[in-house]
Amino acid sequence: MEAVFAILVGLFFAASIYLMLSRHIIRILLGVVLFGNAVNLLIFTNGRIMREVPPIIAEGLDVPAGAVANPLPQALILTAIVISFSFFAFLLVLAYRAYQEIGTDDTDGMRVAEPADDGLPPMGY
Repeated sequence: MEAVFAILVGLFFAASIYLMLSRHIIRILLGVVLFGNAVNLLIFTNGRIMREVPPIIAEGLDVPAGAVANPLPQALILTAIVISFSFFAFLLVLAYRAYQEIGTDDTDGMRVAEPADDGLPPMGY
């Protein structure tokens, strides 16, 4: 099962990098979201995928009696999902506002702050 998740994580990383190399803002944002999901799945896979009992210590014991599931990767992933969703919502609103102002989602067309006929910037100072 972990080999399947490793392949899936690799596919997620490949697809996200492909999307982030695009010239369109929406594709870049979808690549960032897919990259976050790949990282979350990678952390989840590193936390060992197993169907064990929850990490509850029985009365009278100092440690769990048998093998238990590790709750730390699950807590980290839950926090990362919340943060990445709010980050995506902010970037989506920012991209939409830029589209309203400029009229394009192409990154080459968004170079309104750069003069069109100027030469290259200086290479050193």
